[in-house]
Formats: sequence, C-alpha cells, structure tokens
Amino acid sequence: MCQHVPPCPTADSADNQAARSVVVRYEQGWSLLCNGVVAFGDTGAVLPDGQTREPHRAGRTAA
Repeated sequence: MCQHVPPCPTADSADNQAARSVVVRYEQGWSLLCNGVVAFGDTGAVLPDGQTREPHRAGRTAA
C-alpha cells in the first residue's frame, strides 16, 4: 500500500497510527492512513482486517 520512502508502519505494527493520512475528515473525527488503518480523533482505530483498537489515554496521577 505505502509508496513512501521510508515506508510507513504496517497496519499490524505497534506504531501503525504514525502512517501518513490519505483522507482526513476533521469534522467527522477520522482519518484514513496509507496502511489502511482508520484512525479516530480520540486515538482509537479500526484496522483493515476489522479489528479495533481502544483509545489510549494518559492516566491520571494522584495529586
């Protein structure tokens, strides 16, 4: 899929959301990445095989 040099991370790699965006819909909160991942504004994702990734958020620290 990816024609970039260096190539973007694959859809099954841990850093898959570091791939370049090919379609961005800011008003809808999602982007299609060149590796086939649909990345959402809340950091969740849907992989090309239909698997989902929950949003990852920084944990809160005790004050």
